[in-house]
Amino acid sequence: MHLDESPAGHATLLAARQALIQEQTSAGHWEGRLSSSALSTATAVVTLALSLREPPSDSFGDGDRVQRGTGWLLDHQNEDGGWGDTDRSFSNISTTALGWAALAFAARSELVATAERRAEAWLTNAAGGVAPSALAKSIEARYGKDRTFSVPILTMCALAGRMGPGSAAWRLIPQLPFELAVIPRKFFTVITLPVVSYALPALIAMGLVRHRHRPSRNPIARLIRDAAASRSLGVLDSLQPPDGGFLEAAPLTSFVAMSLIAAGHATHPVVQRALDFLRRSVRDDGSWPIDTNLATWVTTLSVQALNAGECLTEHLDEHARTSVRNWLLAQQTHDEHRYTGAAPGAWSWTNLPGGVPDGDDTPGALLALRDLDPDDQTRQAAARGVEWLLDLQNRDGGIPTFCRGWGALPFDRSGADLTAHAVRAWLAWRPDLGPPLQARVDRALDRAIAYLAGAQRVDGAFVPLWFGNQHVSGEENPTYGTSRVLLALQAAHGRTPRNVGGAVSRAIGWLVNAQNPDGGWGGDAGAPSSIEETALATSGLAACADNEEACRAAGRGASWLAQATRHGTSFPSSPIGLYFAKLWYYERLYPIVLVAEAFERLGRSEGVS
Repeated sequence: MHLDESPAGHATLLAARQALIQEQTSAGHWEGRLSSSALSTATAVVTLALSLREPPSDSFGDGDRVQRGTGWLLDHQNEDGGWGDTDRSFSNISTTALGWAALAFAARSELVATAERRAEAWLTNAAGGVAPSALAKSIEARYGKDRTFSVPILTMCALAGRMGPGSAAWRLIPQLPFELAVIPRKFFTVITLPVVSYALPALIAMGLVRHRHRPSRNPIARLIRDAAASRSLGVLDSLQPPDGGFLEAAPLTSFVAMSLIAAGHATHPVVQRALDFLRRSVRDDGSWPIDTNLATWVTTLSVQALNAGECLTEHLDEHARTSVRNWLLAQQTHDEHRYTGAAPGAWSWTNLPGGVPDGDDTPGALLALRDLDPDDQTRQAAARGVEWLLDLQNRDGGIPTFCRGWGALPFDRSGADLTAHAVRAWLAWRPDLGPPLQARVDRALDRAIAYLAGAQRVDGAFVPLWFGNQHVSGEENPTYGTSRVLLALQAAHGRTPRNVGGAVSRAIGWLVNAQNPDGGWGGDAGAPSSIEETALATSGLAACADNEEACRAAGRGASWLAQATRHGTSFPSSPIGLYFAKLWYYERLYPIVLVAEAFERLGRSEGVS
């Protein structure tokens, strides 16, 4: 599709652009809306139900929240008897086990009993039975050596009585070493914790409840944990954000609170703040989202999308650009983070206090600020952000999510998508940096490009860390990864010591070959086409204007998008996010943002505005 010759393409460009502009809030940013989550709802229901068993009696309406939450779960159980993370997700063992556990706290009725039987039938088919040993084996197999999520799931099942009676319920639940949380953070890279960096609150709370119900037979280990319990609670108190929500996420907040309640700490301030967070974040229909919002992330994506055709000043007036720039500057961190120890100067995915500075939102903010008429204040903020990313870079040259050198568990290891994002941010700001920082950037770029070269699969694809596709084997999304890395490689072409031409050609070849016969893309070759993935692939290929094959494929992608979005007037979302440890969500703004970016970039390559 050539936009200068296609009324449908030009109409889609104008409509998608306008739809995105209209989403800007009066405060200057974009906020979006995350899907409701069966997983979040189940965990919040159990937490509130457990709190109701503790004095004083319910004076906050939690009983009603529990019943509305279980009602939502009943209404959103999949036809196969399981639950997926969203109402558009396939059933999976984690969310089904949690939904089944939550129903233990529902008011008894034939409807609830039927839903339980259907869930048990699904679990039996997936895990070989609902016996504790079968559940534990299947859930642990899903997450491997990373216990960040397997232990919380099993813990909640135990608290719901689904793992057997008394202390026997805890036999199959690993003891997390909560006592290690009291040692200085600088030793974390040495001790190889079984959870990732953001999960320290869960490490403490889950470890405490397991120790309370089934303490170690080793008298020395038992004494150490007894002695560390009070101090670890103090650490947990210091880690909690002011609004009570760990990571602004209902699941993590719920897991912490339910564990502390069951460990005998129902009146602890951490629990009370967590309960208040859950009460505030419940939706009118009785559900909870996976996180409060991705405001910073979707704002930076929106700005980049509107400037993909290098015409931002034509789309946002000076007041709108100033508003979003000031809002983004206000989100930059100024203090060391509570529990990842991240230095000041970075950005998280949200404007709320539970966010954690990370290696994807920081380059996103840097790229957006580059597009927003940077002044001296912006340049100073950008220099701090660039330096923060430089300090985050791993020994292998890649960029991890939260912390440098914590280990090889998911989200603490380098990712191709994060590294690509950092490469683009470094290149964008390099001309504004002083010579010493420029020299550091040059060295970092060379190492990052070398990392990406090593991360590219033989077939030319790149697998991302942060996004997946439920239709793809292994739940990976090479379409997302390859399209995002392709943008970085194109930006680096001729501007770094390393020749990236071969990697660019292989990435283009993979995307072209992965295109579906209908002109769209899914998460991998043969996966059903979606608006999000088709827009991503179209955008990546449109950046390769000197490659005829890429342009033809991008044109076919644009034609598919024009039809799928009714020329930019309809944007149904698909589950695309791979969040925490195989948690799915969809975001209302993603298809709007990504379609706008694709058509802006395609229009730029053809000189259309």
